[in-house]
Amino acid sequence: MHYRLACEAIAKRQCLEIRYDGYSRIVEVHACGVNAAGQTVIRAWQISGGSASGETRGWKLLRLDDTRGLSLLNEASHAPRQGYRHGDRDMVRIFCQL
Repeated sequence: MHYRLACEAIAKRQCLEIRYDGYSRIVEVHACGVNAAGQTVIRAWQISGGSASGETRGWKLLRLDDTRGLSLLNEASHAPRQGYRHGDRDMVRIFCQL
C-alpha cells in the first residue's frame, strides 16, 4: 500500500515524510518499483532528516517495507534532481516514475 502514496507524491509533485531506520526523513520521490529481491523500493532524493550512514542529503534507495510511516506533505518537490535517470536499473518493475 505504501507504493500508492509514493506514486501520489510523484503525481502531485509533493514531498514525503518517511520514518526509516529510526529517523524521520523528507524525500522527493523520483521512482517507485520492485527490486530484484522482490522488495518494493523508492528512488528518492533526501532533502532533510537523519540517516544511519550520516548522509542526510542526496540519493537514496529505500525499501518501503522497512518504513514505519509515510505522510504526504504539503511541500513542493523540486524533482527531478541532477543525476536522475528514467528507468531505474535497480528496479525490475516500475510502478511509477518521473
